[in-house]
This record gives sequence, structure tokens and C-alpha cells, in this order.
Amino acid sequence: MEEELSCPVCCEIYKDPVLLTCSHSFCKACLEQHWGQKGSQECPVCRRRSSKDSPPLSLVLKNLCESFLKERSQRPPAGSAALCSLHREALKLFCLEDEEPVCWVCQTSINHENHKLCPLQEAAPKYKEELKTALEPLQKKLEAFNKVKETCSQTTEHIKTQAQQTERQIKEEFEKLHQFLRDEEMARIAALREEEEKKSGMIKEKIENLTREISSLSDTIRALEEEMGAEDISFLQNYKKTKSRTQCAVQDPEGVSGALIDVAKHLGSLKYRVWEKMLGIVQYSEYWGAGALGGAIYELSQKALLGCWKDSYCWCLGVSKESSNRKGKLTVRPTEGFWTIGLWGEEYTARTSPLIPLSVKRKPQKIRVQLDYDRGEVSFSDPRDSTPLYTFKDTFTERLFPFFYPGIDPVPVRMCPVKVSLSVQ
Repeated sequence: MEEELSCPVCCEIYKDPVLLTCSHSFCKACLEQHWGQKGSQECPVCRRRSSKDSPPLSLVLKNLCESFLKERSQRPPAGSAALCSLHREALKLFCLEDEEPVCWVCQTSINHENHKLCPLQEAAPKYKEELKTALEPLQKKLEAFNKVKETCSQTTEHIKTQAQQTERQIKEEFEKLHQFLRDEEMARIAALREEEEKKSGMIKEKIENLTREISSLSDTIRALEEEMGAEDISFLQNYKKTKSRTQCAVQDPEGVSGALIDVAKHLGSLKYRVWEKMLGIVQYSEYWGAGALGGAIYELSQKALLGCWKDSYCWCLGVSKESSNRKGKLTVRPTEGFWTIGLWGEEYTARTSPLIPLSVKRKPQKIRVQLDYDRGEVSFSDPRDSTPLYTFKDTFTERLFPFFYPGIDPVPVRMCPVKVSLSVQ
């Protein structure tokens, strides 16, 4: 413990410790002297240049040093034996049943009659190892909290990026509409802002809760480590109380779910939904989404999905049922509500379990996906010569939607315009 609280320059307990941006700490006077000798503001350990002329004082480290010095001053002199509070005899034995140090008189007293005893020197290593084992779950839990906090921080940045990209896409869509649709544009941006604020607030609150849990666990672990570093007799005298602190009921941290912006809610068929309010005839305009590889392009008609791509080594397309999970990591197979074919590397397959290899004589440039809902068929073919690729046969009980996964690189997905008319009765 003393080594951890020692300045790397003077090797003494920190005095007015300051913290550099590289996370190394030094006595304020030692750092100023080092900087004066070097003529530059660099870290004495890693030589990274400090961005601040006056590094901030580390109050946490200062308090730790003061507590350590105070505790050290109260320790008994080296070589002196602690005395039994009842018999004023040296405490040289340890009662294994009561888990406390005792003297030779206690050994013969009624309080410890027939109890198993052992020398202090034998008990201390054993119970330190036991406490070390009890400490491991707490350390793992602390690590789990730190990982979840890091994920939350990354999610916050991703939410911000999503919001910015979605806002840009919304604005691009509305620029193509007439002036009288501006009010609708602002209303949808307001809804996006509200969701961003709500979900960012949720993540912020989760980070704050995680920070409190991490701080509490860190304090507990630090206190336990200090107790384990104490003299054997001092450690064993406080062992019961110290051991009880390892039994703190802290639940495992929960991950982040449902925290991202629901982009589909804001962008899915945006112009079409606005057009429905106008009760007129409009044209589906192009839709851009994230995630395409090689600039994949898809066209949607009444009963067929026509797709084409460029230089993609990883793609998947077909249909999915309305209730299927289309977020996060997907298992694309009929049992999960997906009827698709795809390419991975150089192998074309029907996405069943197990995968069924497809016989493809030439690399398809377009793939037509034909759905016959009543007959329960989803068929795939090459429209250049109507060569069949694969047909799924199943029973459909709910609405189906086009599904496509054009790869992992962040290249936009584009929906081409299709003339659509709707009769309103």
C-alpha cells in the first residue's frame, strides 16, 4: 500500500499530489522541480507533454495518503505484541471457531472450551487467502460495471451520430416536397429531438447509476485491500467486520437495450406516409439508409423485390414477417421469420438451418424475389433469363415485408422511385 501511495520522483508518500492528463501522479513540489530542471512540461514517467501549466490537485489521492499516514501512526511499534483486552496477555493464538485472536489464558477459559486454536502466524495467511477469494467476485463485478459504463458512453455518441444523420436525411426528404409541407417536416424533427433527448437522458441516468455503483464497489475494494495490507494482528482483529463487507448484495449490471434511436419510425416510407395525409397521387422517392456494401440498390413493386449490387461479397435478401426481430444480431432463417438467400465469400446459399448451397452458373447482377402469399411460396430467380435460384414453401399467418442485408460497410442503401397510385374509398 505504501508503495502505491509513493511519488515516483521522491519515493515518499505524496505531498499535495497532482494528476497529469496521462494519469500519472506526483508531489506538486517534485513535479515543479522536475519541470524546472528539464525546461519542459513533460511527465517524469512516460514523458508525455502536459496540456496544463498547473495540473489539478488529486483530492482522492491526497485523502488516501492522509488516511494511510494517520493509520500508520496509530500502529503499535514493530516487535510489540498486542494484548488481550480481558487478560492483558499477548495475543498469540487464533480461535478457528470464533474467528478471533486469543491469549493463552483465553485458551483455557469457558468461552473457548474445546475450541480449535492455531498460532496467529498460521491463521493470517489462511484467512488472507480466503478473503482474497471472496474479493475476486467483487473485482469481476467492478470490471463488468466499467465495461457497461464504457458501452453506455459509446452508445451516447452513437445516439448523437444517429440523430445527426437522421436529421440530415429528414431534411433532404422534405426539401423535395412543396413548401406547404414544411410544417410536417418540423413536426417530425421535433419528434426525433424528443426521442433523442429521452433516450440520451435514459443513458445519462444509467451512467450516473453505474458511476455510483462503481464508486461504492471501488471504495469497498480499496478498504478491503487496505485491511489485507495491515499487520497480521490488526488484520485478524478486524477480520469479522472486514469479511462482512465482502457480502454486499450488489446486482450484476444490466446492459443497454432499446436505447438507440428508432430510425425506422422516423424514416420508414416517410414521403409515402406524408402523401397518405394528402389523399392524392404521389411518387415514392428514393430512400437512403445506412449499411449497404458496394452501393446496393433495391426496387420495390407490388409483389416483387428487385435487387442489384456491385462487388459485394456479403449480402442477404428476401422477406421477413412483421413480428420478426430485425434489430441487433439476427438469425436469418425461416424458423425466425426470415425467408432469404445470400452470398458469403464465394458461396451462394439459401439461409436455412443447415444452409443449402445454391447452384449458380454465373454471378447474378439482379435477383427477383416473388411472393405468393396464398400458396405459401417465396421464390428467387435471375431476371435476365428467369433462371430459378430457390423457392421456400411455408405457411404465412401475418404480414410480410421486404428484407435486405447488403453488407457491413457504412455505404448508403438506396430505394429507387416507383410510380404508385392509391384509390381512397
